[in-house]
Amino acid sequence: MAMFFNIFSLKNLLVLSLALNVSLVLRVLYEKDFEVNNGRSVDNQKDALTTTDSVLSEARATQRARPSMPSSSSTVDGDGGDTIINLDHGDPTMYERFWQQTGDKSTIVIPGWQSMSYFSDAGSLCWFLEPEFAKEIIRLHKTVGNAVTEDRYIVVGTGSTQLYQAVLYALSPQDAVEPRSVVSAAPYYSSYPLITDCLKSGLYKWAGDARSFNKEGPFIELVTSPNNPDGYVRQSVVNKSGGILVHDLAYYWPQYTPIASAANHDIMLFTVSKSTGHAGMRIGWALVKDVEVAKKMVKFVELNTIGVSKDSQLRAAKVLQVVIHSCQYPTSLGSLFDFAAHLMEERWKLLRAAVRQSGLFTLPEFSPGSCSFLNRSFAPQPAFAWLKCQEPMEDCEGFLRSNNIITRSGKHFGVSPQFVRISMLDRDENFHIFVERLSTIHLRQSVQVEETDGGVE
Repeated sequence: MAMFFNIFSLKNLLVLSLALNVSLVLRVLYEKDFEVNNGRSVDNQKDALTTTDSVLSEARATQRARPSMPSSSSTVDGDGGDTIINLDHGDPTMYERFWQQTGDKSTIVIPGWQSMSYFSDAGSLCWFLEPEFAKEIIRLHKTVGNAVTEDRYIVVGTGSTQLYQAVLYALSPQDAVEPRSVVSAAPYYSSYPLITDCLKSGLYKWAGDARSFNKEGPFIELVTSPNNPDGYVRQSVVNKSGGILVHDLAYYWPQYTPIASAANHDIMLFTVSKSTGHAGMRIGWALVKDVEVAKKMVKFVELNTIGVSKDSQLRAAKVLQVVIHSCQYPTSLGSLFDFAAHLMEERWKLLRAAVRQSGLFTLPEFSPGSCSFLNRSFAPQPAFAWLKCQEPMEDCEGFLRSNNIITRSGKHFGVSPQFVRISMLDRDENFHIFVERLSTIHLRQSVQVEETDGGVE
C-alpha cells in the first residue's frame, strides 16, 4: 500500500477521478443525443406529429386565404408579386415623411393634472371645444382660403363620422311622421349608407342615389366635394324644394384640388385626417351657420360621447400651428400643402403611366383649374383613384385581388363592380410596388395563359 501511494500521489488520484467522471458524462450525453435523433420516445413522436400537422394545416389555410398568383410572377415585378398591397382604406400614411422631417416641432407635453374636467369652455355653445383648437381652425381656413368662418359656429367631433351623425340628428325633427330621407349622388362615399342606417333610427333613413330620388317631402342631400371616390367637384343634384344640403369638404385642400374660392355653405364638414394626415387623432370639425342646428349637433355629441377628447384637440391645435407656420415660413420642404401636392402630382403621373402600359384600365380625366393658395394652375389629384376595368372584366375588385392588390368595389359606392376605389395615400414603398405591379398585369395574364396552354399540351 505504501508503495502504491509512492507511485500515485493524492493529486494523481484526483486527476484520475475527474477523467472518469468526464467520460461518464460524455457517454450519457451521447446516449441521450442518440435517443433524441434515432430512438425518440413514443410521446415525443406524437408531439412532433401533432406540431407538424398543425403547421401544415396553418400553411394550407394561409394558402387558401391568399389570392392566387401566376407561378412566374417573380419575372414580372421586383417583389415577386407576393406582397399583398391593401389600398382599400384611405389611411394617410404618406404624410409620415413630412412630419418626421419636422422633428419635435409638433410635440406637446400634457401634464397629468391638465384636461381633467369635462368642460373646455362652459360658457361656449360647444362647451367641449378647446379654445386653442378653435382658434387654429379659423387661422388655418384663413391661411388656405378654402372656407368662410365668419358668422359660423364650430362644432368639434370624434372624426367627421361623428359629426355626420350629429348633422342627421340635428336636421331630423323628433316628432316627424316618418324618417327623413338621406341621399347622395352616386358614386357616393361607401360609408354613408352604413352610418345612416346602422342604428335603425326612426329619425332618418338612407334613400340612395340623389339623381334618381323622387320622393315627396323633406330630405337631406349630402354633397361631397371633391367627391369620394371619383375626385370630381360636386354640386347639389336634387332639383326640388324641401331639401337641406350638407357639404362634406374633407378633401377640399390644395394638395388634392385647386382652391378656387372659400366655400360658403350652411353646414361644412372637415377632418384632420385628410388635411394633415393625422387620422389616428380622430378629430373633425363642422362650420355651421344656424345656431339651432349647431346646438342640436352639440347635444348629439354630448349624448353620444359626452364631448370629445381634450388631449386629441390639444395635439390637433399644435399640429395646425405647425401647418400654418410652414405656410408662412416655408422651409426646404415647403409647406405641408406644398409637400403633399408635389407628392400627389408625382403619384398620379406614375399611376396614369402604369394604366397606359397595362392597357386594361381607365381613369377619370380632370380639367386644370387655378389655385389661389398655390398660385398656379393644375388638374385635381384626388386622394383616391377611381379605376375602371375594361370589358370583359366585370369584377374589377376580384381581378385585382387575384394580383394581390386589395381595393374597394364600386358596388359599395352605388355603381357597377367594374369600378374600384384605390387609396393614393399609402406609404411610398407600398405605392411604388402597386404601380409597378399594375403596369405589368397584362404581362402576368399572358404568362398565365401560356403556362395553362403549355400544361394542356
